[in-house]
Amino acid sequence: MSSSGSSDAYIDAAANVLGLSIEDSWKRAIRANLDVTLKLARLVHEFPLPDEAEPATIYEA
Repeated sequence: MSSSGSSDAYIDAAANVLGLSIEDSWKRAIRANLDVTLKLARLVHEFPLPDEAEPATIYEA
């Protein structure tokens, strides 16, 4: 979302669908979080994976 207007429209629409009321004072923080989330999603989306890539079967910490 490149402009704050489109971000605000998305925030308002999503809040409406979810039945949430959002105070205007929170929109700046929500917009900042949405922008960071979209940037991270873009990084994941653009990461090249070969067709042969398989998900890991076991995750260990």
